[in-house]
Amino acid sequence: MIEIMSRTTTATSLTGDFAETQWQQVLERDTSADGQFFYGVKSTGIVCKPSCPSRRPTRENVRFFPTLTDAFEAGFRACRRCNPDSTAPRPDPHGRVIARVAKYLGDHPGQRVTTEALAKAAGVNRLTLLRAFRRVFGVSPAQYARTLRLNTFKEKVKEPKMRVTDAIYDAGFGSSSRLYENSSARLGMTPREMRNGAAGIIVRYSTSNSPLGRMLVAATNKGICTIAFGDCDAEVKAILQDRFPNAKLVAEEAKSGWLADAVAFVTNQMSEHPVAATFPLDVRATAFQQRVWKALQEIPRGETRTYSGLAADLGAPSSTRAVAGACAANPVAVVVPCHRVVGKSGSLTGYRWGVERKRKLLEAEKKSMRIA
Repeated sequence: MIEIMSRTTTATSLTGDFAETQWQQVLERDTSADGQFFYGVKSTGIVCKPSCPSRRPTRENVRFFPTLTDAFEAGFRACRRCNPDSTAPRPDPHGRVIARVAKYLGDHPGQRVTTEALAKAAGVNRLTLLRAFRRVFGVSPAQYARTLRLNTFKEKVKEPKMRVTDAIYDAGFGSSSRLYENSSARLGMTPREMRNGAAGIIVRYSTSNSPLGRMLVAATNKGICTIAFGDCDAEVKAILQDRFPNAKLVAEEAKSGWLADAVAFVTNQMSEHPVAATFPLDVRATAFQQRVWKALQEIPRGETRTYSGLAADLGAPSSTRAVAGACAANPVAVVVPCHRVVGKSGSLTGYRWGVERKRKLLEAEKKSMRIA
């Protein structure tokens, strides 16, 4: 029997991919997100609504909550500037129920349960649960559960004595084919490669100066897999190491050959006269991420789109959060131009490589179009 209605449930916070989409909304100060979730700043003990005009905190100091009550129970107090408890739109009427459902799924990631069973246990009908869950988390309960199972698999497969097949079943996947069906596009490598931290995979990379500072371009034998920017070589190399912890990373001077062509291609995309040709990529993505990234590449140089506008162009106007998440997950900056997406007001909002770099890219693109 499913038991998810206990009032003694501890405060629920949003984590993982869901939190990253909400972080994007905080960066945008998205008023449409007010009442859908709240964020607490651990360094100050303050909880705010997404549109709070206060200075943005650092990402590592932020926790997200589906309801204000959850934030209060976690020890946060209301921000006096945005007054989330008095001026924010009324929280979702089913917020507490949804929080308990989410906590149940989080506590039982390997257990397969139907939406109908969850709705019955929560005391609401199936349609109400689906709609409310999407309002709070941006995904259905089934999608939420699948992501939790995938996260569980990723953690278990890293355990020294854990066999891949055991990790698959322990995470709640009925077979290896179910794992691949649900997550092959998200994993970026096979389960065995993931278990070994990408051991055996050769990733060649080169660093160089660029208009955006120090740049790293990395590639497998299939195509470009990472493009990173930073202030020094150590910073961009650390990013690559984090993506491929046990891969064989081979530094090369990009003087000739395939990697040199890749570096030249990326550099040319930031120039006044970019190369029109495309270059092969070796980047795994979900089907939705692929759609978003393809749409980004179709935005004309010198132009921008809003997150909501891009969602509408994709025929999914309610997927603004997912679009923002796909932009944030882009590992090949410039080539997939997520810098061309801005906030509703035209503000630059967040960018993986810093707002100043985003500003430079957009200004350079606009300048090149004026010259043309």
